[in-house]
Amino acid sequence: MVQDDLGAVVELKRPVRRVISLVPSLTEAVAESDRSLLVGATDWCTHPVLDVPRVRGTKNPNVAAITQLRPDLVLANQEENRAIDVDRLRNQGIAVWVTKIESVDEALSSMTRLFAEGLGLGEPEWLSEAKTVWADVVPAPARKVVIPIWRDPWMVVGRDTFTGDLARRLGYDCVHAARDERYPKVSEAELNEGIDLAILPDEPYVFTETDGPEAFPGLPVALVDGRSLTWYGPSLRNAPQRIQNAVSRAHTKWGGREHGK
Repeated sequence: MVQDDLGAVVELKRPVRRVISLVPSLTEAVAESDRSLLVGATDWCTHPVLDVPRVRGTKNPNVAAITQLRPDLVLANQEENRAIDVDRLRNQGIAVWVTKIESVDEALSSMTRLFAEGLGLGEPEWLSEAKTVWADVVPAPARKVVIPIWRDPWMVVGRDTFTGDLARRLGYDCVHAARDERYPKVSEAELNEGIDLAILPDEPYVFTETDGPEAFPGLPVALVDGRSLTWYGPSLRNAPQRIQNAVSRAHTKWGGREHGK
């Protein structure tokens, strides 16, 4: 008997040979470990490029299409996917493994269990490398940061999130981590309160040099790829270096001058 991260018993057909992933991070993780296992993924699973059937989105998976693909296991995440969709799949007799990941340590331990107990693959090379990288991380000098994930309205990283923990491990403390919400809405005035740096990912909202930095006049703004900041698969291997490089570029580029000047 095996259990997923939420303690649900997962009845598996062994060996697991047909996997559908409803989470982009998990799709990347399985694809790099054994691409032949994937027989379906969501429309949002864009990395790596895969030639597999698509089963709609993370929040509205096509249960009928998934059932027709006869998966041995469907991979989901507590935050990314809805409980009602997980229940619908299980009611069809489909095994679903739900991950719960709100920190870097949880990501590493969750992936270890998934690949060993769920998929029966043992520990993939990328995961071993990621563990080594994060064990050796030296945080940058402490910075107070805001990490928006959306605008109109502005939404930012708050408490108990994987992204917030990853940033903290690198020396960047989210100023909104004490709020009740995990992704609170904030006013434009609140965006700049008490921060030394803004970190803007390119997902889920696509922040760019011309869309986002202008909201932080006089402050350095680091534009980072979303995979480094929000994904918990193979990108964990180089996330620390990529984010630190982006922050260094931000300080060099803006240097305290007002954006657009």
